[in-house]
Amino acid sequence: MTAIPKPSKQEVKKYLKKWNSLENYVLQENSLDKLFLKTYPYNKDINDILIKCSSLNDFYSTNIYSIFSVAKHILKLNIDNRLKNGDPCVVNDIAKVTINGKDKVFYSFATKYCSHHFPTVYPIFDSFVEKVLLYFRNLDNFMKFKKDDLKCYEKFKNVLLNFKEFYCLKNFNLKEIDRYLWLLGKYYFPKKYK
Repeated sequence: MTAIPKPSKQEVKKYLKKWNSLENYVLQENSLDKLFLKTYPYNKDINDILIKCSSLNDFYSTNIYSIFSVAKHILKLNIDNRLKNGDPCVVNDIAKVTINGKDKVFYSFATKYCSHHFPTVYPIFDSFVEKVLLYFRNLDNFMKFKKDDLKCYEKFKNVLLNFKEFYCLKNFNLKEIDRYLWLLGKYYFPKKYK
């Protein structure tokens, strides 16, 4: 594998420029922003939650086969004040769902759901971001953490904040860092399909 360039302001700006040139991602995100931030900003009506869950599942291919169960679960959690207050625990609460008597964990989906309500407060976790964070942890030891720590949202967010601090990226918000890490991961750690 080719070495990944060290994180820097220039590298982040370069990847954000790349991200902004990807029409499908930009339009998809704009659509989700309109849906989550303007059309259905609250989570008090099952219909609103259902359309948001369905859209995320489709755009991000999160492979949730029972969207209705997830939407009902979110409705029961009464999350609006918690989201507004930046409560990191709400992510793990959304992630743990029981469907047909079986416990499921939709962690990446839950980070996306929260992030689309408050993009600069809730960064998105996915396998690309995970791989890049582990790569730089091993390379520069920017922070001590285990791979499993990234599946606890409070720890994951703390790792990202330490990443920003260590590499002097304080000028960028968490959404920008998320996009940078995601594109790096997509490029340097592409998924291999059989």
